Amino acid sequence: MTAPDWDPEALPDLTGRTYLVTGATRGLGYFASEQLVRAGARVVMTGRNPNRLVSARAAVERRVPEAATVGPTETLLLDTSNLGSVRAAAATARARWNIDGVLLNAGVVHPPRTRETTYGGNEVVFATNVLGHFALAGALLTSLSAVAGRMVWVGSVAATISPYDPVDPQLVEGYTPWRAYAQSKVACTSLGLEADRRLRAAGAPVSSVVAHPGYSISGRTPGIHGVNEPSRWARFVDNLQGPVTQSKEEGAWPLVRALVDPTVGGGEFWGPRHLLRGRPAQQRPSKVTRDPEVAERLWRFCEETSGIHWP
Repeated sequence: MTAPDWDPEALPDLTGRTYLVTGATRGLGYFASEQLVRAGARVVMTGRNPNRLVSARAAVERRVPEAATVGPTETLLLDTSNLGSVRAAAATARARWNIDGVLLNAGVVHPPRTRETTYGGNEVVFATNVLGHFALAGALLTSLSAVAGRMVWVGSVAATISPYDPVDPQLVEGYTPWRAYAQSKVACTSLGLEADRRLRAAGAPVSSVVAHPGYSISGRTPGIHGVNEPSRWARFVDNLQGPVTQSKEEGAWPLVRALVDPTVGGGEFWGPRHLLRGRPAQQRPSKVTRDPEVAERLWRFCEETSGIHWP
């Protein structure tokens, strides 16, 4: 049963808790981090660009004056497209912090026009959005188990609009930017639900939840130096879509609720109440993401490709 009076702008006190957020330098990851810090949490902000990490951390501390004392921020270099970076960051996180929750947010939102691969040979959208998070969650699982923690996978309405069955996860054939993105979000949702099934079966005290931000865009988001600086034209175009969109600040609400609300259960799927916008509400994921055979196939593929087998 969920709390009907949940207010995303007045979170419960999170003092003493520590959360790791991937892709925290911009967009949803940044605003989720800021919201957690406002509630008193320590947030480990991760990103692949050190300069953007510095800017994002400075923005949080500028906008939340008590951040330096009440909810300190930390930074950690992490590139989810690079499995070596994932392993190194996970080792650092295990050694330095007791992590209560992980928000698996980083991702390629605007894929390249033609198929590209990472240094490790993996298709870049799948590697960044899915494979790196699968590896990170597995590498942090024992730490999360120690504190009965939670992991949140980030899905998308794209998985409902275009519910592709990822029979070719790396799109060796038939690559298009939209398919790469939509398929990666089908995979994130499917793996997030499968993770919870496996954790329950193993009796592990860790929950896995999936959340999506609706249709959240930069042009309707507060301007923040070094974090969100849309052009006037972008603001004009994005505001034309006002009736069906919301800011990334609001888009972070379901992600944060899925991460910290004690009434949220493992295996649940959260998003804006009106699908594209609105306050957080529990929803039903698309059919393909609920198919255990699809999930099992994806799980085996991620284990084999990443070399990470969850303990």
